[in-house]
Amino acid sequence: MTLDLTADAVSLTRQLVDIESVSRDEQQIADDVEDALRTLDHLTVSRHGHTVVARTDLGRPERVVIAGHLDTVPVNRNLPSRLEDGVLHGLGSCDMKGGDAVILRLAATVPEPVRDVTFILYDAEEIEDEFNGLRRLGESRPDLMEADFAILMEPSDAVVEAGCQGTMRVDVRTTGERAHAARSWKGVNAIHGAGEVLARLNAFEPRRPVIDGLEYREGLNAVFITGGVAGNVLPDECVVTVNHRFAPDRSEAEAEQFLREFFDGFEVTVTDSAPGALPGLGLPAAKEFVEAVGGPVNPKFGWTDVARFSALGVPAVNFGPGDPMLAHKQEEHVPVEHIERCELQLRAWLGGAP
Repeated sequence: MTLDLTADAVSLTRQLVDIESVSRDEQQIADDVEDALRTLDHLTVSRHGHTVVARTDLGRPERVVIAGHLDTVPVNRNLPSRLEDGVLHGLGSCDMKGGDAVILRLAATVPEPVRDVTFILYDAEEIEDEFNGLRRLGESRPDLMEADFAILMEPSDAVVEAGCQGTMRVDVRTTGERAHAARSWKGVNAIHGAGEVLARLNAFEPRRPVIDGLEYREGLNAVFITGGVAGNVLPDECVVTVNHRFAPDRSEAEAEQFLREFFDGFEVTVTDSAPGALPGLGLPAAKEFVEAVGGPVNPKFGWTDVARFSALGVPAVNFGPGDPMLAHKQEEHVPVEHIERCELQLRAWLGGAP
């Protein structure tokens, strides 16, 4: 499919939605995006797997990155797209092809921005971290992610969501001794032993640090519990899997220390971890962006790829069309007004004509 970059952002969103691009199947959409961007003489375009990078090189004193992922979760009877009463429906419309369309429109129609811009459209955001195109780009070509400021166009109700919380998953293990259920006094039930783990979780009081004027709220929740041998056997092991969402003023090491102290007396194994990202709203580039787009600034409670920029020393925010609560839902949709407003505000910030 040939993407029409002369079309308005809403029409371009429909074009992108109608290209099925479930994670690990992004070749077609990456090909189409690359082909469209290579027609623009003011951009230097490169391909890295199924990640496409396009850059201006105008010698401006400041460089910004504007990024979005091209993949979606699996199809759920929500293709092709449809436009009804000012709302665009379809898989990926909210998460995040509306944002991708804005990126492509800006890339095509702002040839001389007041800031140099790196546009990044990447693959495999919705699946395991090892496949994430932005992660791979950061490992192989970190120079392409260098900037004074970054904007990730994740759906944020078209307002700025600054930074993000970190996430850590641990297995909390209790042990016992097997015995026949008819003679339970001969053993120790490991599942019963997990009651204390759950009691501590129920008593958890979330920390609410204020960072750059934004209040974050931490979370600690059991997300899985496994144990059991047979219907007539006392189990000798039980594992409670716990997810911890920690505010960006804590490092991964500090979050792990907190969990080990919280579950003192139990075996704790870290199985997954990703750092948070400080909002950095006091930095000049971020401050100017927030002033330019106006409106409220909210903390980001979930984890997003802004953390990858933060790890490289680049302050970053989430800013994109769509309600994040609709991401991954069958009824996923995005208001046309969100797409148009995000494009207009970013265009003005980059110094492009309305």
